[in-house]
Amino acid sequence: MNPNEVILVTPEDEAIGVMEKMEAHQKGVLHRAFSVFLFDRSGRMLLQQRAGQKYHGAYLWTNACCSHPMQGESVEAAAQRRLREELGFETPLEKIFAFQYKAMVENDLIEHEYDHVFAGAYEGPVQLNPQEVCNIAYEELAVIKQQLERAPERFTSWFRIAFPQIETWWKKQYAAGKQPVAAIGEQEKQ
Repeated sequence: MNPNEVILVTPEDEAIGVMEKMEAHQKGVLHRAFSVFLFDRSGRMLLQQRAGQKYHGAYLWTNACCSHPMQGESVEAAAQRRLREELGFETPLEKIFAFQYKAMVENDLIEHEYDHVFAGAYEGPVQLNPQEVCNIAYEELAVIKQQLERAPERFTSWFRIAFPQIETWWKKQYAAGKQPVAAIGEQEKQ
């Protein structure tokens, strides 16, 4: 497993090879990715501000964590690995949807991803990896929506694309009485 490679995929997310991460972003080749969205018991979303040395998206706000699985690694295992590496914890995750997008980002790079989206709950201690994250904040969805409308350039492209679906999913969870906060009670028992 090479952390500097991404898994190339078809539009149906079938793996067809690997490519060096920077080359894939320079060429805009479709590759597998994931995004993790976490909430506290009040329904606030955990946001991270990306570190300044990131090759794109430096200092932009985004979801709890996002990255790429390595060859031979499941998407969920990769999501847990990156939570540990970026924020210093693990928490139960549920895959809620996937989407595909293509977006130009700074430094003449192209994000072209089949993005698996996971959700979970967390309220415990966070240990920021300064190579990956420079800040975190818990925000109400309504506040995030206002910020996205007023200053979308402060957020990553994938976050701007995924947020409306996350907001719809969250509202359905509340309507059904199934907020993803069961994990918080389990965290408190440990």
